Amino acid sequence: MKTLQITAIALLASLSGLAQEKKQDTTSVETLEEVLVQSVRVKADSPITHSNLTAEEIEKRNLGQDIPILLNYLPSVVTTSDAGAGVGYTYIRVRGSDASRINVTLNGIPFNDAESQGTFFVNLPDFSSSVQSLQLQRGVGTSTNGSGAFGASLNLLTDAVSEEAYGEIANSFGSYNTRKHSVKFSTGLLNEHFEIAGRLSNIASDGYVDRATSDLKSYFLQTAFKDNNTLIKAITFGGREETYQAYYGIDAATLESDRTFNTVGQQFDANGNFQGFYDNEVDNYAQDHYQLLWNQRFNNNWSTNVALNYTYGRGYFEQYVDDFYYTNVLFSGDSQFDFLGAEPVVINGETISSTDYIRRRWLDNDFYAVNANVNYKNNQWDISGGVFFSLYDGDHYGEILWSEFPIGYDYKERYYEGTGEKDEFTVFTKATYQINEQWSVFGDLQGRFINHTTSGVESDGVPLNVDVSYDFFNPKAGASFQLNESNQFYASYGRANREPRRSDFEQDIFTAETLDDFELGWRFGSPKVSVNSNLYYMNYQNQLVLTGALDDVGAPIRATSGNSYRLGLEVDAEISILDNLRVMPNIALSTNKNQDFFFSRDGVLTNLGDTNISYSPEIVVGNAILYRPIANLELGFLSKFVGEQFMGNIDSEASKLDSYFINDLNINYTLKNVPFVREIVLQGLVNNLFNVEYVSNGYFFTFDDDFSNPPAVTTVEGAGFFPQATINFLVGAIVKF
Repeated sequence: MKTLQITAIALLASLSGLAQEKKQDTTSVETLEEVLVQSVRVKADSPITHSNLTAEEIEKRNLGQDIPILLNYLPSVVTTSDAGAGVGYTYIRVRGSDASRINVTLNGIPFNDAESQGTFFVNLPDFSSSVQSLQLQRGVGTSTNGSGAFGASLNLLTDAVSEEAYGEIANSFGSYNTRKHSVKFSTGLLNEHFEIAGRLSNIASDGYVDRATSDLKSYFLQTAFKDNNTLIKAITFGGREETYQAYYGIDAATLESDRTFNTVGQQFDANGNFQGFYDNEVDNYAQDHYQLLWNQRFNNNWSTNVALNYTYGRGYFEQYVDDFYYTNVLFSGDSQFDFLGAEPVVINGETISSTDYIRRRWLDNDFYAVNANVNYKNNQWDISGGVFFSLYDGDHYGEILWSEFPIGYDYKERYYEGTGEKDEFTVFTKATYQINEQWSVFGDLQGRFINHTTSGVESDGVPLNVDVSYDFFNPKAGASFQLNESNQFYASYGRANREPRRSDFEQDIFTAETLDDFELGWRFGSPKVSVNSNLYYMNYQNQLVLTGALDDVGAPIRATSGNSYRLGLEVDAEISILDNLRVMPNIALSTNKNQDFFFSRDGVLTNLGDTNISYSPEIVVGNAILYRPIANLELGFLSKFVGEQFMGNIDSEASKLDSYFINDLNINYTLKNVPFVREIVLQGLVNNLFNVEYVSNGYFFTFDDDFSNPPAVTTVEGAGFFPQATINFLVGAIVKF
C-alpha cells in the first residue's frame, strides 16, 4: 500500500518522462537514411515495445551530460554516474538489466565491447550531438547485431545528410566546473550530390565526487554521396577520455559525514598514516570508429544496405598500489612480491616481500564487422533478411612504472599479458504481413554462431585459456490488431540467448543464458491523448545476475541464478491539456524474482526460496510537463521516482538502496532574426532542483569469517554507495548559422 501511495503522489506531483516522436514511423516510403537501420528498428504499429527520440528532443537537454543520462526519463530506465553529475562514466539500466545486457548499435553496428559486453559512452563523449534519432526497444525486441538483448536494445542513427549548408557553435558551463564546447558544420549538398559534415567537441568536469575529473574529447566526420536512390557515407568518429576514477564508492558512515569523499588513490606510510592521494589514478582510453555505409533503393519495393566497420580501441588504467591500503583495507594481495611473480629481497638485513608500486593495465583491441541486408515491401508484405559477421582481437597486459623496492621489472616491463579473440556470424530473416486493415502478423528468425578463445595470464596472475563455441536460434513472433482509428492491441513472443563474457570465464561460468519474453500491449491515440501500455513476462534460464560485488577495477561480478523472471506493467502517455501545455507521465511496476535461490550463510548452504533480483526496483515513475508561454520559449519540469531496490540477491537489509524522487528544470529559448546568424538557442538545466541527497547505485558483498572465532564460520555483509549530485546547473547557448 505504501508503494501505491508513493506512486499516486509521484504522478500527481508531475513525475518525469520524455516525449516520443512517431512521425518517422508513419511515412509510406522510407528515406534512404532509414534504410540504414530498418533491419534493427521497428515501426510505430509493430508488436514490439519501444520508444523513439529525435535530434530535436535530445538537443533540449544536451549540455554535456552523457547519453544514458539523456535517456533517464524514458519508461523503465534508471541511470547513474560514478562522478555523480552525469559526466564521465555513466550507466543505464532498463527493466533492471544493466548496460552489458542492453544491445547497443551505431548505424546497425554493435557498440557493446565484444569481450566485456559493456557499453562505455565515455569513449564517445558528446556523441548525442551527432545522433539523428534513436530507438529504445524494451525486452528482447527485434533481431539485432551483436550480443542478445536481455533487457533492451538501443540503436542510434547518426546525422542525416543535410541539403543546406550550416554551422553551429555550442558552449555550456555549469556546476563543478563543468563545461562543453563544440563546433559542427555541413557543406550542404555540393553539385547536388556530395556533402562533407563534421563536429569537434571537448567536455570537462571536476565532478561532484572529489577528484572525479573528466577530460573528454571527440570528433565526427562524414562524407556522403546522395541521389534519389543511392546513399553512400564514409564516417569516422571517436573519442579520447581521461577520467580520475571514482569506482569504489563509500561506506554508510562516510556517506553521512562526507558524501563527496573519493577513496581511490589513497596513500599511507608503513604505519598506516595517511599521506595524501595519488594524482594520476586515471582511466585513459581512446576509441576510433570507421564506417562505410551504402544504402540502395531500387524502387519503392526493394532496398539494400551494406555496412563495413573497423573500430580501434586502446588505453590503460593507472593505479598506485599502496602496500598498507591494499593489505589492511582492501585485504588484497596485489602488493605482494609473489603476486607479481617476483622473489622477496633482503634490504639492510630485512626480508621485504611487499611493496608500493605504480602499474598500468592496458587494453588494445581491433573490431571488424560487415553487415548486409535486403528489404522487400509492398502493400501487404515487409520482408527483410541479412547477414552479419564480426571479428574481435584484443590484447590485455600490465606494465610496472615504478616500485618502492626492487622487484625485477624495468620501466614499462609487462608483468602479465593475455589475448582474446571472438568471432560471430549472424543470419536473420523477418517479415510483417498485413492480413487486412485490422490484422498484421510478424515473424523473425535469427541464428547466431560465436567462437571465443582466450590465452595467457590475467591481471590476477591466473592463466585463462578458453576455447568455446555457442550456437543460438532466436525465434520471435507477434501480431497487431487495429480495433479502430484510436485503439491498437499487440502481442509478441521473443527468445534471446546470450553467451558469457570474459570475466564470467574467470569465475568458471561457461553456460549460456536463455530468455523467453512475452509482451501484451495496447496503444491509444487521439488528437489530445496518446497512451502506450504493455504487460511483460520475461522468463530466464541460467540468468547471470549481478551479485552486488565489484572486482578490483570496479566492474560488477555476476553469478548464475538458475531460474528467474521479471513480470511488469509499463504505461506512458502524452496529454495535451492546452495547445501550449503537455504532460507526459510514465510508470513501470514490476516484480523481479530469483526462484529457489541458494546461498551459503554461516557455512551452511540454504535455499532462500524466491528472492528479489539485484538492482531491480519494483516501481519506476517519470513525468514531463512542457509549457510554452510564448512561441520561442519552452519550460520543462522533469521528475523521476525510483523505488527501493536490493543490491544483492539475498534480500539483505544491508543491501537495500532507498527510493528517491528528483526533479529537473529545463529551459530553452530561441532567438530568431538575429543579424548574421540563423538563430540562437539559449538553454538552462537545473538538475535535482530540490537539493535531494540521494544514492542511485552501490555495491554489496559478503565473505565468510572463519578466522575470528575458529572453527565457527560467520557470514559478514558490507555495502558501498555512489552518491549523486545535489542541486546543480548547466547553462549554454547554440549559435546556428
